[in-house]
Amino acid sequence: MSFTDKAKNKAQEMSGMAKERIGDVTDNERLRAEGAGEQSTARAKQAGENAKQAGRDVKDAFEK
Repeated sequence: MSFTDKAKNKAQEMSGMAKERIGDVTDNERLRAEGAGEQSTARAKQAGENAKQAGRDVKDAFEK
């Protein structure tokens, strides 16, 4: 996973956190849900990238 992908995922997660908190403060359920959804999406992307990297690491270990 490249640094750029990690940064994009983290930025999306932080954006989601901000939206969720703004939704909490303004009592805006739509914004709160949108923020939670963005966070979930970013975390899922990150988990997928981590799984791919773990697979590459295992492959590399067996090739040595």
